[in-house]
Amino acid sequence: MSTDRLIYLPLGGAGEIGMNAYVYGYGPQGRERLILVDLGVTFSDMETSPGVDLIFPDMSWLIENKDRLEAIFITHGHEDHIGAVGHFWEKLGAPIYARSFTANLARHKMRDQGQPEDAVKTVSPWPEVTDCGPFSVGVLPISHSIPESGALVIDSPAGRVIHTGDFKLDETPVVGEAFDPALWASVAKSGVKALVCDSTNVFSRHDGRSEATVGPEIEKLVAAAPQMVAATTFASNVARVKTLAEAGQRAGRSICLMGRAMRRMIEAAVESGVLDSFPTVVSPEDAQNIPRENLMLLVTGSQGERRAATAQLARGKHNGMTLKEGDLFLFSSKTIPGNEKGVFRIVNQLSEMGVDVVDDSSGLYHVSGHANRPDLERMQDIVNPEMVIPMHGEHRHLREHAKLSEAKGRASVVAVNGTMLDLTGKTPKVTEYVETGRTYLDGSVKYGALDGIVRDRIRMALNGHAIVNVILDEDDEPLGEPWVEIMGLSEQGNSFAPLVDVLEEDLSQFLGRAGEKTLADDDKLSEGVRRVLRNSAMSEIGKKPEVTVIVSRMS
Repeated sequence: MSTDRLIYLPLGGAGEIGMNAYVYGYGPQGRERLILVDLGVTFSDMETSPGVDLIFPDMSWLIENKDRLEAIFITHGHEDHIGAVGHFWEKLGAPIYARSFTANLARHKMRDQGQPEDAVKTVSPWPEVTDCGPFSVGVLPISHSIPESGALVIDSPAGRVIHTGDFKLDETPVVGEAFDPALWASVAKSGVKALVCDSTNVFSRHDGRSEATVGPEIEKLVAAAPQMVAATTFASNVARVKTLAEAGQRAGRSICLMGRAMRRMIEAAVESGVLDSFPTVVSPEDAQNIPRENLMLLVTGSQGERRAATAQLARGKHNGMTLKEGDLFLFSSKTIPGNEKGVFRIVNQLSEMGVDVVDDSSGLYHVSGHANRPDLERMQDIVNPEMVIPMHGEHRHLREHAKLSEAKGRASVVAVNGTMLDLTGKTPKVTEYVETGRTYLDGSVKYGALDGIVRDRIRMALNGHAIVNVILDEDDEPLGEPWVEIMGLSEQGNSFAPLVDVLEEDLSQFLGRAGEKTLADDDKLSEGVRRVLRNSAMSEIGKKPEVTVIVSRMS
């Protein structure tokens, strides 16, 4: 009897939306040959990760087992699936496989991080397959809000697994391949052991809408606008960007793309053949000479990103362009949970300028790129898997998706990041737990979420910071008064005296009372200074700041 097993291990993306990374393995326990599906990022926020540039899944387990890694497959080009490729490739070292458009973006990611672009291999869609160790992997076209999204057909001696990636069942997607139920049925005909499936919209009980339904509404809106029009959407939603541009063109407007990501996506779509046509665009410099009523700006920053074009326009000017009273600004996008504050801030800034803001609250100008609950059920009916493993969702999404699958008579389990499943039998079984977490990119440095750096940064932001300098002579006696500097603290407290003066006076008294053992021991002295300063500050301003003590001794 074979002791080989088929395993599934999410390292990111299961129990959260973002930073997707899923491992599959086949072979003897502990010696399985592995493939990685997707390697994405999530984005920081000021409340939980201030100052952090990007957040990655903790890839420690896979890096420790990189000698077993056969290949990396990227399902599509969204940042939460492709964004960490260039950052981790050097430590993983496996070839990267993706379809043409996604491969184009992956090569940019590699080049940006100084990694070899030829590590990225372009593959054609099903029925072409890539053999890697015990696996044979094919890319099955599926519609999503970015071109050339692909589900993966993962074959091994244990059977066939279909990993959907992000998807919707759109048979008129405007750009890219339409969903082909007959093709999917033919792939599933021989039997599917497991469907590992997108869970994002499991709570949306209405049928999903096609991308094709958005165009006519946008056209009517743009045609009726009396002055300049600006619109933002996800730069990667090439179909939407094209729809917006064509609506502007039909209204007699020149189109100007603003934002590096927007230009890069369109260039990648043209280079890879995804787009065979796109309205002629003008540069921001030329746009300044075009009458405002004949101009349409397509700009990045639909999620309120501070450095993107939308935010800069809302603050006054970007690339010489300004918005004025009576202009129209369209958000052809959904606000991702967690980004509401940034988006609302921009909407209010635009409103204060007299700009008319239109968002998707009417449901007319945006459709989701993810399958709603009826589409998830239809997918299960087409594929008819033995088991369904929910992925790509918060815990509540995974749990609801598992309940849906079980109600349809299929085995299912909630497997969050770090949960290793054995898929070999008729039902999925939890076989091991792997330590997972987050890795922060902070400037040019990566460190773990548990390293305490971000925690200290948050504490300084909440409590302020004080630096104390204490100098002692050769006999361990204080030389002069302690010197205090403060940051992020009120300059005056309850006593109406300068806070620094109060702190320095209390510290001087402490040093005058301190015993020989305390003055001779840096650790004891620092702890005493820290305690006195925090208590003194609490009395004066109601806060206990973070304290750095510098003890200098004359030798």
